[in-house]
Amino acid sequence: MGNLSQHLSVETEQFFHLQAALQQIQLRVDPQSAAIFELDAQDDLELNLPAGQGIEILVRNAQGKIQLPLLQLVSPNGIISIGTAVQTLEQLVQQDSVAQRLEYQLQKFNIAQTDLEVVLRVQHTEQVRFHAPEPLSVIVLNTGENMQVDQQNAIDEVQVIIHKAKTQTEYLPAPLAQPIQEIRVSKASAKTYLVKAGQWIQIIDVSGKQCSDFLAFDANALAQGQEIGLDAVATRTILGHSTPSPGIHSRFYGTDMQALVEVVQDTVGRHDMFLTACSPKFYEDSGYFGHTSCTDNFNRILNPLGLAPKAAWPAINFFYNTQVEPCGSISMDEPWSRAGDYILLRAHKDLLCASSACPDDIDPSNGWVPSDIHVRIYAESEQFARSQLYRTHPEEMPRMTKQSGFHSRIAALTSQLVEYHGYWVANEYHGWGAKAEYLACRERVAMIDLTALRKFEITGPDAESFLQYMLTRNVRKLAIGEIAYSAICLDTGGMLDDGTIFRLGENNFRWVCGDEYTGTWLKQKAQQLGYRVSIRHSSDQIHNVAVQGPRSRELLKQLIWTPEHQPNLDQLAWFHFTLGRLGNAQGIPVMVSRTGYTGELGFEVWCHPTHAEQVWDAIWSAGQAFEIAPMGFTALDMLRIEAGLIFAQHEFDAQTNPFEAGIGFTVPLKSKDEDFLGKQAMQNQTAQSRHKLVGLILEQNEAAEHGDLIYVDRYPVGVVTSATNSPLLKKQIALCRVAPQYASAETTLEVGKLDGQKKRLKAKVVSLPFYDPERTRVRA
Repeated sequence: MGNLSQHLSVETEQFFHLQAALQQIQLRVDPQSAAIFELDAQDDLELNLPAGQGIEILVRNAQGKIQLPLLQLVSPNGIISIGTAVQTLEQLVQQDSVAQRLEYQLQKFNIAQTDLEVVLRVQHTEQVRFHAPEPLSVIVLNTGENMQVDQQNAIDEVQVIIHKAKTQTEYLPAPLAQPIQEIRVSKASAKTYLVKAGQWIQIIDVSGKQCSDFLAFDANALAQGQEIGLDAVATRTILGHSTPSPGIHSRFYGTDMQALVEVVQDTVGRHDMFLTACSPKFYEDSGYFGHTSCTDNFNRILNPLGLAPKAAWPAINFFYNTQVEPCGSISMDEPWSRAGDYILLRAHKDLLCASSACPDDIDPSNGWVPSDIHVRIYAESEQFARSQLYRTHPEEMPRMTKQSGFHSRIAALTSQLVEYHGYWVANEYHGWGAKAEYLACRERVAMIDLTALRKFEITGPDAESFLQYMLTRNVRKLAIGEIAYSAICLDTGGMLDDGTIFRLGENNFRWVCGDEYTGTWLKQKAQQLGYRVSIRHSSDQIHNVAVQGPRSRELLKQLIWTPEHQPNLDQLAWFHFTLGRLGNAQGIPVMVSRTGYTGELGFEVWCHPTHAEQVWDAIWSAGQAFEIAPMGFTALDMLRIEAGLIFAQHEFDAQTNPFEAGIGFTVPLKSKDEDFLGKQAMQNQTAQSRHKLVGLILEQNEAAEHGDLIYVDRYPVGVVTSATNSPLLKKQIALCRVAPQYASAETTLEVGKLDGQKKRLKAKVVSLPFYDPERTRVRA
């Protein structure tokens, strides 16, 4: 029968094409950054700006000459003027790391200082659209001065949409650097290429939803007659993970159990390491006799190189969306990859590689229509940051995993770095370990980077009214300088997020939470409901380190200067903040809040990322007298479970309301007489019917795990949401959500292990928190 798609005419293929053509390309310009966008003739460029934020624009024609008039204004919103790039120059004169990054970008785009004398300036609009009558390069400068911790003028990202005049079926992103090889693998084919140790391999899905089998062989071993190729079983065994990902568990191993390649960047995060490359047998068993397969294509190109043909090649299938179901079957669906998605590898040895563009058109594995794969090879001298890329919205381009302003100091103390909510964070530190870090926090003082928390500046005449409706807490009761912990709920009562709200002024608030999407949702709600409020994402402008433990106040008192009108560290009450400086009145501006996530006396120090290293160094140096320890997220998890503090996707999610998550105190149903999101849904639920968050102390030393079911006799009555070994209690403990009739203290329950029936761990219900039930230490 052959490959059906090969025999279709272009018109017929387009008619049957189940993947939508690319009519829009969604991009962005990060805060305090420059970006270049290539427009074809008749394309439109749409820019969506945060309220009150301006940008600056340069335009080049196809010959590389600056020609501002060529970019035609379509929607005359706001003020479009020509003048000096004031915002860009203000950022450049700061002469800090933010300025240096912008200088590098301008050099990369060949922008001279003189080019900044005349730019297009866009102000006082939230959307503007331009038209390109001919091919143009548009450089958008989303620039400006740093925001200090006591300010709220954050520069937010600018959303960019390129409206294509001619629809296209693929998007090939700009190279990460200058490639030394560009290899196009046409649909339903495969190609080989040689890579030297240290070189980089970028495999790009140009149309989206296209699988690419990858083979790699030790080139030196091949020259000696040995076939040492990638081995999925060896890789899974060594890593203890189903697939490698950027970070600690990043390497693919060969049949000799030695690393061949390492995953450095991945914009998809879903690949297959369980199945072989598609083979003649696969198609024959499906009734498609003679169908081209990846195995056929590999045999054809590898046999002349001395590799024996195989009935089915064991391969790493990038972008193939498979997963092992609880019943044991391996399911498959269309790939997660979008046009332009890629995986970046680094070779550990000289390699012979082969990549396919899978021909499967009989199921969703390639979105039903096979397309091309593009491969780029970069020199070993290039450097690319590790990144498990992610998306806040499914249609946007992927976001790089970030390093906080404290990263250089953290990386000097540990290599145990993991990705968490788009940031690299420390799991634990060399020379300490999770238990020592935990004990330092309980007994002395410890410091931990919590920059991964998201920050949003909420200002405007309706800011208080807006937050009163959006948050469960009574925001109107907050004094300036005060903080409240709150849930933020859907109209169903389910929790979208939790966080802390800081009141900086009468109409000025800062919301600190865990999920970046919460800010998007707040913006959407403000627009839908007509509130006069500005919501800006300030996470790139404020980084924070928590200093926790019984001696944290003693330590910080030596470092933080506060003006007379601000409370000093001795005067700072629980859930309040103060504004001051590091060292003295001329020091780095900081905000210090009496907050934490440990159940201990503790503080958080907030600063601009350009000052983060100095803040870390000052705390670390002064902390030596107190035997300070750096703390990772493993120790933090132990501390917060003992303290009965909740965590997203464990104790709560969008189907769990605050009462069921154990934070009913954040929902004043009786005293808050105004309406707020989720109020009616929670009122409709009787208190007697709610599942409750309780503590469990296990009788044995075996650990419970997140997701274990809680049983009475044969049937489950709850679920373990978090669990740890408590050094303080010398017991295995767990947080769990159980049916109300089993939530009383001293109730005996069982944690189901294995299949839930074959093995049980006895446990008793206790009230929360496990540690310091009166919370006297955190209030000290």
